[in-house]
Amino acid sequence: MKLILVQILRGGAALLVATHHAQHEAGLLAARTGQAFAPSALLPWAAGVDVFFVISGFIIVHAAAPLYGQPGARAHFLAHRVARVVPLYWLVTALYLALALAAPGMLGAGGADLLEPGYVAASFLFWPALRPDGTPQPLYTLGWTLNCEMFFYALFALGLGWRRRGAVAWILAALGLLTLVNALAPGLPLPLAFWTNPIILEFALGAALGLARAEGARLPGPARLGLALAGVAGLALAEPLLGAATGFGRPLGHGVPAALLVAAAALGRPRRVDAPIPAPLLWAGAVGDASYALYLVHPFVLRGAREAILRLGLAPGLGPWGSLALMLALTVPAALLVHRLVERPLTARARALLDPAPRGIVPARKTV
Repeated sequence: MKLILVQILRGGAALLVATHHAQHEAGLLAARTGQAFAPSALLPWAAGVDVFFVISGFIIVHAAAPLYGQPGARAHFLAHRVARVVPLYWLVTALYLALALAAPGMLGAGGADLLEPGYVAASFLFWPALRPDGTPQPLYTLGWTLNCEMFFYALFALGLGWRRRGAVAWILAALGLLTLVNALAPGLPLPLAFWTNPIILEFALGAALGLARAEGARLPGPARLGLALAGVAGLALAEPLLGAATGFGRPLGHGVPAALLVAAAALGRPRRVDAPIPAPLLWAGAVGDASYALYLVHPFVLRGAREAILRLGLAPGLGPWGSLALMLALTVPAALLVHRLVERPLTARARALLDPAPRGIVPARKTV
């Protein structure tokens, strides 16, 4: 069963990240047209990533229900994860690489180093590697989050030999111990430093919520509304109260409020099977379904829209915020098209090729 509110939250998380990057593009546009622009500090917009990580932890525990303790579960799970993540990511990374080869100047200073074969290979293989500026990001920079995701999937797969409680206990303990290593042994080399970053605790928060739901935890509407409001307030106040979200401050300042939002979306009481879903929720859920495409393609759309606004002479009339709104508005239909015409067919084909379909394993749910 698809959890419509979780899907909507997924879409909201992708839009938070897109808004974060759209403000950067609006700032560049304003600078080129002599207009004033100050990014909004209302929310830590990049915290959409933290919401994604908590949702991922929740969804993996929820959707793996038929797999716990089953023979062949690890291979089945990993096949579905690879089929879900790899095709579209490789496609956008290849597109970015092609653009970079055609116009190396778009990569800025140190761009030639980004085209070094070993670094490019690491980018495609989800292996943490340093950029010339010292940040542990792949060629297509958004892929750093997928490096985290793929590590989490591999770690989670190791626990699928147990039943659900054992598997969740394993992932919570493993993630906790890894971050403890990070705290006790600073200066770890890559990729160990990357894989033990405290941000991985956000997967643990989501996994705990997944177990809570599976064990029957449900909350009434008013309580969930309170959690949602607390989550939004927590995100808004995190950096003013706690400072920059780095180290363990990130799962505390961004991850905990994100977990409150996921709890609000996921711990509702069962909806009647015959109860219609209001059209606005269906539309918002469709954006959630396309959230992966939205996350991966929005930089292309934003940059293309920025250049179009500039070349068409629309910037003075729209202003920075009007330009930002237009850029964001274009990302949603673009993502829906990519999801429908590219992502879904690629994922289906990859699953057909990779899934060993072991006997006794029920196909993974489509919410994954």
